[in-house]
Amino acid sequence: MTALEIIILVIVVLVAVLIVGGYVITGRRQRADDAAASTELEAANEALALARASDKGWERSLLETAVRAAFAERSEAEIRDLQLVQVVDKPGTEDDQAVYEARAGEQRQRVVLGRRDGDWTA
Repeated sequence: MTALEIIILVIVVLVAVLIVGGYVITGRRQRADDAAASTELEAANEALALARASDKGWERSLLETAVRAAFAERSEAEIRDLQLVQVVDKPGTEDDQAVYEARAGEQRQRVVLGRRDGDWTA
């Protein structure tokens, strides 16, 4: 084997190791992100249930209608998936907020709703 062949072999092995390492790290990161998103979703659903129990303005259908309307103003894409990720239920109603993540194809957008005169708006 010549020195050039050895150098090429070493480079090929290094590239293969980097590719495999990148694949493993990406998989781990994706699993960690999925777990965090699941925890965040559970917390938001629990907060929504508590808010709804004390204030009937937190109807999920009203929130989702407002999110879809706000998303339609920003994009022509159709929402494929809609997740409530945060509920801010402060005393009274004017400071309440609901944060959604809307997905349309590859596009992801956070939509923050607030209350104005009893209605949910972005």
